Amino acid sequence: MTAALITSPPSCANAAALQRGQRLIYLMGASGSGKDTLLRLLRTTLQPHEPVLVAHRYITRPSSGDESSVALNPVEFQRRVDLGCFALHWHSHNLHYGIGIEIDAWLAGGAVVVINGSRAYLAQAHTRYPRLTAIEVTTRPDVLAARLRQRGRETPRQIQARLERATRAYAVPATCAVRSLPNNAAPEGAAGQLLMIARALLPVQETSR
Repeated sequence: MTAALITSPPSCANAAALQRGQRLIYLMGASGSGKDTLLRLLRTTLQPHEPVLVAHRYITRPSSGDESSVALNPVEFQRRVDLGCFALHWHSHNLHYGIGIEIDAWLAGGAVVVINGSRAYLAQAHTRYPRLTAIEVTTRPDVLAARLRQRGRETPRQIQARLERATRAYAVPATCAVRSLPNNAAPEGAAGQLLMIARALLPVQETSR
């Protein structure tokens, strides 16, 4: 299946209410850079009154304990593609990933939404949400290699392939500014910076309580 962008109108009637992704954070980075850990820390440090939501991903593999995802088999994933259930979906490492169309309702309701995206599909995401905030989690090669070995999901050859992939250039739209978020030490530091970015997108009345 070729990766595609869902371009049908969102279920929320007023597309302008989505603010063209003005409150959407597109978090990306190499596998092993620590995105799932940062998102988990973000969820646990948010205050109850702060309307910041972390979207789970739909993936065609079993979910692990360190990520927020829903496992689907390939048939069910394709069924949801056909039904327009995904705002974005892509194929990477022989797996299919999707972000649910429900994020459009969250954005229309005024929430800041954080999604775990892919660098290779930033351009497609930016086409749908041209005012999104793109953040790349960056990690030194030695730290990245250690994390990949520790999680025990890949063979040495696969780890080497991921390390090589981590340094490859990817397409960045001319009107899209990518912010770098280093994550080489304790993840609490990077998670704190991510939280500050999310809070900066909230309306003033939400951050001043």
